[in-house]
Amino acid sequence: MTKLPINLNDLLRQRTVEGERIEYKTGWNPDAIIRTVCAFANDFENLGGGYVVIGQDCDANGQPVFPPEGLADNQLDKIQRELLAHCQLIQPPYFPILSIEQVGGRKLIVLWAPGGQTRPYKAPESVTAKHKVWRYYIRRYSSTVEAKGGTEQELLSLAAKVPFDDRYNQSARIDDLSKPLMQAFLQEVGSALAADAPGLSVEALARQMNVAGGPTESPWPKNVGLLFFHETPERFFPGVQIDVVWFPEGAGGDRFEEKIFKGPLARMTREALSYIQRNYLRETVIKHPDRAEATRVWNFPYAAIEEALVNAVYHRSYEEREPIEVRISNEELVILSFPGPDRSIRMEDFQAGRIVSRRYRNRRIGEFLKELEMTEGRSTGIPKILKEMAANGSPAPLFETDDDRLSFVIRLPRHPLALVPTVGGGEVTGEVTGEVTGEVTGEVTGEVERLLRAVVGEMSRLQIQSALGLKGEEHFRMAYLKPALEMRMVEMTLPEKPRSRNQRYRLTTLGRHWLDTHSGSGAG
Repeated sequence: MTKLPINLNDLLRQRTVEGERIEYKTGWNPDAIIRTVCAFANDFENLGGGYVVIGQDCDANGQPVFPPEGLADNQLDKIQRELLAHCQLIQPPYFPILSIEQVGGRKLIVLWAPGGQTRPYKAPESVTAKHKVWRYYIRRYSSTVEAKGGTEQELLSLAAKVPFDDRYNQSARIDDLSKPLMQAFLQEVGSALAADAPGLSVEALARQMNVAGGPTESPWPKNVGLLFFHETPERFFPGVQIDVVWFPEGAGGDRFEEKIFKGPLARMTREALSYIQRNYLRETVIKHPDRAEATRVWNFPYAAIEEALVNAVYHRSYEEREPIEVRISNEELVILSFPGPDRSIRMEDFQAGRIVSRRYRNRRIGEFLKELEMTEGRSTGIPKILKEMAANGSPAPLFETDDDRLSFVIRLPRHPLALVPTVGGGEVTGEVTGEVTGEVTGEVTGEVERLLRAVVGEMSRLQIQSALGLKGEEHFRMAYLKPALEMRMVEMTLPEKPRSRNQRYRLTTLGRHWLDTHSGSGAG
């Protein structure tokens, strides 16, 4: 039995008057009831839909009469069968939630019709007529009326104003939103709401952040809230994950390694990027005999990968069950997402960096990513990818989709002079013009060596200073940390946010290799 979000006995005893959210019907009147269900589904005033109580009579003022008229037992099955058939006539099909309630010793059928996910809806003027005429219906105070003229146009426009990420998720509960995740977000973005958050309920905080809504008796989280503030969003949106696949023998080889990232959208994206950066990005140093300055190139520039992956997270469809896939080989890094770009964008504009579309698929997701400084949300993603690839001296990226725009592929070719990592992100191999090395460049000073031996796992700046017994921040940065970072012996956990209070430092593969090969030396 479906549990209603209201207590019907209390509602009737309070003699709640018919209004925009409730209608009483003494008996089964399919034409009028289907029109009202359609009106509640359209939820023109964004009140959260409404209720139709069948078997409840009311007086001239619209107040319910108590005890109600009720329905005979032999009517209940008949009404349910006919209701199922008639609701299929609503376009698109819409089925209210049905509950059989007992009030004052009488049985009632209650139809709970929350605002629909795919409005606008239209229903036949008469469900029993041979030749049916469909109309759009809305609630006006206590009446169901046909939407006409400007009202009809406004109703039609609502379809474009409720993108998937901003819709209520009626299969979830408000408690599915994680208050700690919401508070952590507010603190990271520096919101003034962070100070008030501990004293607010989950529902109050979610409404303040506009990640929940609906009627007071039945609040619902929005899809964007579940994507960012639920520990396992794939529970509601199958396919919300990033698969990173490494092909050491190329895409056509028999071997591959796969790592899957799941979780809240921002965390999942950052963890995938960090994993790619640690394991598959390598800088090649080319020394020239005719000049002192060496040339440094990356096999794939991190900033371009970051922009491409965040672009996929932002613009993919969360109604699709396919994950985002990052396919890495020695020759290219490919990011695949579904579906393709909006048809208003021409593919030749991608290659030229002229992206001017304003039809964003997920506006709310974009808002949160922008707050987290993971995207600018101004059609700058593709131009930035082009810019970063050019700055690294890499070949131009390729943007691909099919005729039906079912998928979108971003290909980042490897720099032709870059050496490539082996399986698991080990040493680099290969030959190019000039002297190329994957070894340490520069002098490992006593200070750098002490730092390398002090770093265990991921540590903050203060933790490393404390381990070294150093108090002066400026001296530590200039003599210890900066040289180690420049030599690629140590890396940041948040390279895109060097000043973040959550910044940590860890040894790179090169740093660990140096320690392994210099285990006998002591710090100066």
